Formats: sequence, C-alpha cells, structure tokens
Amino acid sequence: MQADKGKTLRLLKTARGQMDGIIRMVEEDRYCIDISQQLMATEAILNKVNKEILTAHLKNCVANARTQEERDDKIDEMVSMLGKILK
Repeated sequence: MQADKGKTLRLLKTARGQMDGIIRMVEEDRYCIDISQQLMATEAILNKVNKEILTAHLKNCVANARTQEERDDKIDEMVSMLGKILK
C-alpha cells in the first residue's frame, strides 16, 4: 500500500471507534436519527480513507507501471472497482 499508513490507520481507528459507539446506541435504543447521523459520519470517514488509498494507487501503482499494458490493466481494474461502488 502506497497511501500514508499513519493517516490511514488513524482514520480507520476513528471509524472503528464510531462503530463501537453506534453499536452502543443501538443496544441502548437511542433515537433513530441520532444513530443515522453517526452512521453517515462513519461512512464519510471510510470514504475519505478510500479516496486516500485510491489516490495513492493512481499516483504510484498506475503511474509507475512498467508497460502500457500493465498501466491499462491497472486502470481497467480501478474502473471495474469504481463501477461496483457507484451502483
């Protein structure tokens, strides 16, 4: 992985902490909107991490591919993955 490991781990640990809080909220029968807001905040963090990782992939793995065929394969792989996300 070429993304900033420290930043990635910090964001993932923050998301994990938020998930633990959401689980507690569900166990305590908290207000639905409050739970939903926390879920959206967690999704935003995960999306930020994914953006960091994909940016690093483009700047490193794709840009440093040895051949045009390898570069095309990496681009196709990313397009395919984004197609799954953007459904």
